[in-house]
Amino acid sequence: MAVDPPESRRQHPMLDHVITGATVVDGTGAPARIADVGVRDGRIAAVGRITEAARTSEDAAGLVLAPGFVDPHTHYDAQLFWDPYATPSLNHGVTTVAAGNCGFTLAPLNPSRPDDADYTRRMMSKVEGMSLVALEEGAPWSWHSFGEYLDALEGRIAVNAGFMVGHCALRRYVMGPDAVGGQPTGEQLARIVGLLHEAMDAGAWGFSTTQSSTHSDGDGQPVASRHARPAELLAMAKAVGEHEGTQIEAIVAGCLDQFSDAEIDLFAELSAAAGRPLNWNVLTIDASVPERVPRQLAASERARKAGGRVVALTMPILTPMNMSLGTFCALNLIPGWGPVLGLPVPERIARLRDPQVRAELLGRADSKEAGVFRRLADFGRYVIGDTYSEANRGLSGRVVKDIAAERGQDPFSCLVEICAADELRTVLWPMPPDNDPASWALRAETWRHEDVLLGGSDAGAHLDRMCGAPYTTRFLGDCLRGRKLVGLEQAVKMLTDDPARLFGLRGRGRIEEGFHADLVLFDPERIEAGPATLVHDLPGDSPRLDSRALGVRAVWVNGVAAIRDDVVTGAVPGKVLRSGRDTRTVGTR
Repeated sequence: MAVDPPESRRQHPMLDHVITGATVVDGTGAPARIADVGVRDGRIAAVGRITEAARTSEDAAGLVLAPGFVDPHTHYDAQLFWDPYATPSLNHGVTTVAAGNCGFTLAPLNPSRPDDADYTRRMMSKVEGMSLVALEEGAPWSWHSFGEYLDALEGRIAVNAGFMVGHCALRRYVMGPDAVGGQPTGEQLARIVGLLHEAMDAGAWGFSTTQSSTHSDGDGQPVASRHARPAELLAMAKAVGEHEGTQIEAIVAGCLDQFSDAEIDLFAELSAAAGRPLNWNVLTIDASVPERVPRQLAASERARKAGGRVVALTMPILTPMNMSLGTFCALNLIPGWGPVLGLPVPERIARLRDPQVRAELLGRADSKEAGVFRRLADFGRYVIGDTYSEANRGLSGRVVKDIAAERGQDPFSCLVEICAADELRTVLWPMPPDNDPASWALRAETWRHEDVLLGGSDAGAHLDRMCGAPYTTRFLGDCLRGRKLVGLEQAVKMLTDDPARLFGLRGRGRIEEGFHADLVLFDPERIEAGPATLVHDLPGDSPRLDSRALGVRAVWVNGVAAIRDDVVTGAVPGKVLRSGRDTRTVGTR
């Protein structure tokens, strides 16, 4: 016969796991303290001195225990199907990702137009630098509605993931090919807004859109959302405001450099109409362009006056960009460069070797319209990466201006000749111009602004061009042992509680009793990100850049260890986070 357990046992079943003697940095900004942390049923059950029995325990003396990091801007929408661990973000302590950004999502898909899936794959391949083969082979494409897409991920991911619904997919679903170039009729707009409501009912975190001049689809046409007029965007914003725990994420052309007056007004109006925060990326901070930060933050000031809130995402590290004259990269986005860099390779080499063409390209790259891409035009500051021909032997790791001086050439001519010898396969690394003390001082000051949030990694996108995912560990390493621009407690808060509060995450972002046990255990003496290296581990052997997490002992998601010493455990304890249920409304006032 069964006997009821004593009252105390019934109230407090055994803990699942205890981490003892850790230096707990709880995410609130409070001073670090030595404490034990007990986990039960996926939540933090106790913080302090724990004497309760636990099934398993580990000694964390000398190690820092922090809440799991929250990455507010990723593109893991497709990768999670073939890589449920969202590597390398999870390795670097990221336990929650926000995806579905910039107007680009894989759902909804109109069941009456099966070809829309192919259009979507080609668009994602172009705008977010994802491997087309990986998109075709790695995801099931078994959904039509946004809710079905979320259901397809449920129970099979190792990170927590929330998704905005993308404007391009909504437009395409209703308008078909007319979504590119066309305007919706009144009836079509009502259907687009209705689809947005359906997506948010199913758990979409809100609405994302792009008006950026850099976003073109697989046919080279401006993506669907770029054709939307303000009235359409405002109708979407109002819909967002009718759902609990929602947001807006938006990109406009001025995000790259400086907003126009109309863009500032649009952001303020969208946020105020929704009564929800709007976030954008990415705020580039460079002391040589001192007017940029105040201009970009004018959108936040204008929004506050209008009853909205506009938040700028900015990266706390410099993310190296992998460039090439042979494959699509940021150089293609410089005004006037796309047509030349889009030619077949032999023709492209011939054009690049023409002094008149080079002069024209350099002139365009240094023009005002090039905006932030002007940073890419100082070719003397490029470092040569991988090379492929005998003629280029020994050039790897060297700076172009030094090679050009030896050869008596100007830097751009020199760079073209090096790349031509490799049939344009040469990997190029531009040295960032904003790595100076003044720019770092300006960053530290800007991070303190109430409407600036760390993030913008783009993790899951531009896979063979950049690796933004490790910004968390690199930033902490810099705070502990490098520039020390921010103390440890504040740095952890900026990576955990701050983004969790912006998104209204319920019970995440802090080490606190009752909160979900999303945790990172790391060695403060070693925490860092290894250099980005090219690996071929995507479906179809497609390449991507990866980076080792150094000094991360373990990462728990919902109380289950998902990473041990930079290796995935195989567990998939992540949750698809749905608006309303897993997020609460964050007001703008």
